Amino acid sequence: MKLLFYINALGRGGAERVMCNLATVFSEQNHDCTVITSFPVEKEYRVGDQVKRISLFDQKQDCGFVQRNYRLTRELRKLIKKEKPDAVIAFMAEPNFRAIVASMGLKSRVIVSVRNDPCREYPNRVNRILAKTLFRRADGIVFQTEDAKEWFPSFIQKKSEIIYNQVDEIFYHANADAARRDIVTAGRLTPQKNHALLIRAFAAVADRVADNLIIYGEGELRGELEALIAELHMEKRIFLPGVTKNVSEALSSAKLFVLSSDYEGMPNALMEAMAMGIPCISSDCPCGGPKMLFGDALADRLFACGDEKALREKIESVLARNSDGVDEKRLAEQFRPEIIFRKWEAFVKKICE
Repeated sequence: MKLLFYINALGRGGAERVMCNLATVFSEQNHDCTVITSFPVEKEYRVGDQVKRISLFDQKQDCGFVQRNYRLTRELRKLIKKEKPDAVIAFMAEPNFRAIVASMGLKSRVIVSVRNDPCREYPNRVNRILAKTLFRRADGIVFQTEDAKEWFPSFIQKKSEIIYNQVDEIFYHANADAARRDIVTAGRLTPQKNHALLIRAFAAVADRVADNLIIYGEGELRGELEALIAELHMEKRIFLPGVTKNVSEALSSAKLFVLSSDYEGMPNALMEAMAMGIPCISSDCPCGGPKMLFGDALADRLFACGDEKALREKIESVLARNSDGVDEKRLAEQFRPEIIFRKWEAFVKKICE
């Protein structure tokens, strides 16, 4: 098959990483793959050597919603006409819209994918109408959770598939330290991740917990989080080391992984921790990713979004039980790379045929 993958940029985000991995694996299976972005960014995820890489423009189009989408859709349509792919696979809100419009009247199939909570990905009335109208014209839709799927009308649900993110094999084979220590999380320092909640919850139990809290990631809230840590006098117990290039190594010594997000699609960092057999706690955030990942076996590890008291209790409870992460490791088998790729390949082939 000849496939075009389209997303705005390949910056450091979960959807971007999934698309790069997906295009690379498809290319390794002898499919002709091209990754298209609206614009390049300085620090991008890399794609495989056999994957072609194209940007529609040299820089981000800083103009109004209508003008930006017109320009990008026009250029994307030119490229689809030239390349004549069997399918165009788009990720994220506006790229999904553009891919559908750009392919109208052409022979290429269109598969779009919702990668976050639809209420956040399509936050206003215009975007909601566009999503529920334009998705009628898509040939296939990939969701990550049941909750995201149910946000859409039944006629859209009928041509969809739920496919998790894949987790790299390195996390399944990483060796955890025999003497585990510290509570760890990883994610951009942004409001969505609500690291402030985790910091406050940890500070409240710090005198009863021997482990420190380590938050990997970088972002706009670094200054605010540092100020909060200082205000709580936790400078010697809570650390913000920035982005780590080796996530599996950073997680290998963790006694507990905590996801405190207010919303997520399918949280990669949580899945990676599970694959390593690290005991995990998570907010029961929309659109239902952690709830699906944990299932019945780990349902008691979920806490309501923003509930600091419940998070404190979960941290103390899991540490007191000295959990071994066996359930996390077992549940993580469902998102091994070969399993996820087979689901994608089967769905794309079905749509193209």
